[in-house]
Amino acid sequence: MNDTQERLSDEPAGGMIADNAADSIAHIEALRPDLDMADPKLGLKIAAERLSIVRYVFLVQIEDGIASASQRASLEYADAVLIGWPETDSPEVVDLDDDQLRIVREQMTMMEQYIHRFTSMERAGDVDGMTDTLIRVTERVAEVRRLYQPEFALPTFAEIRRVVQDEWDEDMGKIDPQADDTTADHVERETDEANDEANRAGGQTA
Repeated sequence: MNDTQERLSDEPAGGMIADNAADSIAHIEALRPDLDMADPKLGLKIAAERLSIVRYVFLVQIEDGIASASQRASLEYADAVLIGWPETDSPEVVDLDDDQLRIVREQMTMMEQYIHRFTSMERAGDVDGMTDTLIRVTERVAEVRRLYQPEFALPTFAEIRRVVQDEWDEDMGKIDPQADDTTADHVERETDEANDEANRAGGQTA
């Protein structure tokens, strides 16, 4: 068994961890006959596919409401890591040694663990938990991409969060003054109406 097959045998396949390496490889091959199980760059392809699915599920969960700053940042972090994702035959993608492939295996295993947690949170309707877990999944995928494409600069979540928070504060600032103005106008109209009513009452008394 080569290192790629060993890596994949340690990962959940279709939401299940196979009892042994042979069963795992057979299970993946049955689900995805298009995959070359001997390709040492297969992890790059799988990582992008898995994050894309998790990102889409999260987007569906939050698209009906006004996303919080944390939700926006989580989504945009995933977008930033996925943008311009290279093909496995890209000249920017490097060959990994055994130690690096071991790290890829570890990152992919953690990624799948977080995805399993994300799925449970989706069933429970825990959007806050999904928000945080999407960040964790994205971090694992980012590490995989850094190994295969070391020249590509990837932002950290902290960097994304700062930008998104500023944008969110600005957006909220555009909404709140309008609400304040509307409230002020309403109060002013009520005051004018009360004054008019008082004046009419005073005239009738006179």
